[in-house]
Amino acid sequence: MSKFNILFLVAVVLVAAIAFPATALAQEEGGEQGSFVESVLTQGGPIGWVIMLLSVATLALIIEFGVNVRADKLCPPELIDEVEALLEEDEYQEALELCESEPNFVTRSLAAGLPRLGEGYAKVKEAMEGAAGVEAVKLQQKVSWMLFLSNVAPMLGLFGTVSGMITAFQKIVELGAKVTPSDLAGGISAALVTTFLGLLVAIPAVTAYQYFRNKATRISIHFAEVLEEMTERFRNR
Repeated sequence: MSKFNILFLVAVVLVAAIAFPATALAQEEGGEQGSFVESVLTQGGPIGWVIMLLSVATLALIIEFGVNVRADKLCPPELIDEVEALLEEDEYQEALELCESEPNFVTRSLAAGLPRLGEGYAKVKEAMEGAAGVEAVKLQQKVSWMLFLSNVAPMLGLFGTVSGMITAFQKIVELGAKVTPSDLAGGISAALVTTFLGLLVAIPAVTAYQYFRNKATRISIHFAEVLEEMTERFRNR
């Protein structure tokens, strides 16, 4: 089983761990199986719908990162082999043109160093390392969108919680001693539902972010090693 599949299973388990107790509670109180889902859809209000849209974005990012945040996607091995073959034959201009026509993590880094071959090994290595550092930051920035979602979702849930509690207290102020539990139920329910939805999005999102951040770091290290091997051929040039 791949690491991405393990991550997906962990996310499903976490979501189920949150959803099951609430659903069971609704059933114990005599509601139908769909009553909890219905309350989530109707009582969360506009904030609840925004959080649900964030859940769709989170799932889309998990799928996109699972497909594209891979070494063979960011720089195909056959392209690296082709560039290395040109370098072995001292066809540096052709290698540069190939790198410029196929921009990715490795080729952009290599293209930064090849024009400086006449300045010596140290300058070539410095240029490549600088470009590789920029590419690594770009990759981390891409993955950080997952962190953004994991932070925004619970904050929206908290916003919904505060909004719901304000609504409940306003009922107390309006009705005074005549207030009944049913008068407060709407605001309290909205508060709890938005909190639930925020956590439902945030927990899988932060789990996915941690995984893809570590994966992006490993990919950056791998490409740095590839570039180091390519750079060594220029040491005694």
